[in-house]
Amino acid sequence: MSKALIVVDMQVDFCPGGALAVAGGDEITAPINGMMAEFDAVILTQDWHPADHLSFADNHPGAAPFSVTEMDYGPQVLWPAHCMIGTEGSDFHMELDVDRADLIIRKGFRPEIDSYSAFFENDHETATGLAGYLRDRGITDLTFVGLALDFCVGWSAIDAARLGFKATVVEAACRAIDLEGSLEAARQAMTEAGVILA
Repeated sequence: MSKALIVVDMQVDFCPGGALAVAGGDEITAPINGMMAEFDAVILTQDWHPADHLSFADNHPGAAPFSVTEMDYGPQVLWPAHCMIGTEGSDFHMELDVDRADLIIRKGFRPEIDSYSAFFENDHETATGLAGYLRDRGITDLTFVGLALDFCVGWSAIDAARLGFKATVVEAACRAIDLEGSLEAARQAMTEAGVILA
């Protein structure tokens, strides 16, 4: 069984001082680096948004950050502008061992749809290509770490399980936003999908 570590969105804007900071987001960089040698492949995901992205509250006049609007594909949290293409905030955390990565998957670059999962846009249909890459390499066992546990990590792990991969989330190497109970909801959804919470 071939194993991959999927490192989700370890970017400047999601770490303390960033535009959409996750508390303690920078604390997990060293543990993640330490895990990389245990895996056959390391894959990084990178949020990569144009400035006019429709998930940004700024692009909805009068909308408050963290409010929810309805999109064609369902409810969408309106986030503060973050991880905009080519900005310092979109860079990986400076201490992350980027050189160890076999692949970087950029997501969220389509202005009209957000992308939490490493596998699909938020319509659950538009694929990123990650599943095909993993299958072509014979990788079946996926471990997820990174930011944020209750959004991009959780959605990625759930999609992995639904696609037939063995999916494990190492909670100690994640941090969560916990927006109005989103962390507990994500844990429950992951468990129901067959994700192992380690």
